[in-house]
Amino acid sequence: MIVYGTKVECDLPFPLQLPQESFHRYSCNLLAGPPDHLKKLITCGFPFYQAHGRHVYLYSDRIFDRSEGGQPWCYEVKDVVRFYWLGGERTIYYRLDKAGDARLLSFWFIHLVLPLYFTLEGMYDFLHAGAVEVEGRPLLFIAPSMGGKSTMTDNFIRQGHSLITDDKLATYIDNNRFMAVTSHPYHRPYRKFEELGYRVENFSTESKPIQGIYILAGCGPDEDILIEEVKGYKKFDTLLPNYLYMFSYLRAKRLAYLTSMLNSIRVFRVRVPWDKDRLAEVHAAITEHSKVTQ
Repeated sequence: MIVYGTKVECDLPFPLQLPQESFHRYSCNLLAGPPDHLKKLITCGFPFYQAHGRHVYLYSDRIFDRSEGGQPWCYEVKDVVRFYWLGGERTIYYRLDKAGDARLLSFWFIHLVLPLYFTLEGMYDFLHAGAVEVEGRPLLFIAPSMGGKSTMTDNFIRQGHSLITDDKLATYIDNNRFMAVTSHPYHRPYRKFEELGYRVENFSTESKPIQGIYILAGCGPDEDILIEEVKGYKKFDTLLPNYLYMFSYLRAKRLAYLTSMLNSIRVFRVRVPWDKDRLAEVHAAITEHSKVTQ
């Protein structure tokens, strides 16, 4: 299977329809049964966050002030599954716990573990964004929590645009261009715990340069749709909270990366009326706007 531009060989069939052959930059393995010597290397950890009704923990052998080759990691979803790997290696091991099964393993691995793994390994930088293609060019949608990002992404999918990602956008630099990496062909417009959502047939399978970023800002149901460019430090202030996994040791690198990105990609704020019957108008406004700003 191919997810986030990575070909993953797994010893357990995933209950998902995922691309098997398409563009990929990396390869890795997902195997059952972490070796005993790897488990013994884990000596410290902390509660990472709560997500999807589960407690999540992150473990290693040192204070979390860096990520190095040979460093052991463990990502635990309490009572469900644990993932282990060594920094610099391309094999991730899993161990299902009492509440775990193939469906939950596939959800946690794809939706949360891989983005963290890619970040710690320095392979991608992630933004919390939805993304679709408009005339073959990636457009990003960013919004506060419950701000309409998933609804807007779903609106564009239903209008025939290719999905790039539902929630987490992997990016990298190629020839001074910031590339959008396709994630997986599942979309969850209405959040439901531990589900990737429905499968999207029209799914992009290539990495392409990001065309523009649209910040969604809700307004009254009868107000005008307005698109205006965000400039200067306001671009940075808007995007920084949507940069995933801001570990302290990554902060300087992340700030430089984001500054470079915003110097090359235009950012726009869209006033979106809180009326689902007007989503077609918003779609038309953004698609037309993207044509004249390319």
